Amino acid sequence: MRARKTSARRKARRRLFREVKGNFGKRGKLVKMATETLFRARAFAFRDRKAKKREYRSLWIIRVTAACEARGIRYSQFINGLLRAKISLNRKSLSELAIFSPHVFDQLVQMARESLKASA
Repeated sequence: MRARKTSARRKARRRLFREVKGNFGKRGKLVKMATETLFRARAFAFRDRKAKKREYRSLWIIRVTAACEARGIRYSQFINGLLRAKISLNRKSLSELAIFSPHVFDQLVQMARESLKASA
């Protein structure tokens, strides 16, 4: 007599339906549709985890740009000035400083300006 996959299949389907719970119509009820839905959902999740990082970086750059324009310097000049002054802060920390510690950000802008003048 051949062995059948009944309990393993049942467990796999239970796991599948647990993951697609809440989907509309056949997507949450039928095995084939649920499998396709789960496959696509995981693909989108993988893609969007990468996109999320890009979106946050662009948000930080927009914030720093706005803070720089308020202080009369362009973003590119500011970043270049920080590089020449050997100040290594990432965009996230720069945007946090611009929002929560504007006096510190003013000092960074001043240091960036001085390093640009010194190199010119």
